[in-house]
Amino acid sequence: MNAAAGSGFLAWIHRKTPPNMNTYAAYSVASFVAWAVIWAVLIATEKKVILGYIFAIFFGWCIGWASATTGRALYPPPKKVYLTGDSQQP
Repeated sequence: MNAAAGSGFLAWIHRKTPPNMNTYAAYSVASFVAWAVIWAVLIATEKKVILGYIFAIFFGWCIGWASATTGRALYPPPKKVYLTGDSQQP
């Protein structure tokens, strides 16, 4: 399979997505909206025992999201280093 870097479905989606939607905040909002839809469907259709298991999964996801958000806020991204070894682009 020979695929160019700018081809394929994911590259197409990335080109079509507005720049302000390609952020961690957009990911966070979309994730919580998705969880809200999942909860609405499950509350309407499932028994309380099943909801307990789903809540445990949701709670674990929330812990992971909080951990990732804290890491992104507290730790700066690494500085870019170019092939010359300098932090400045030649």
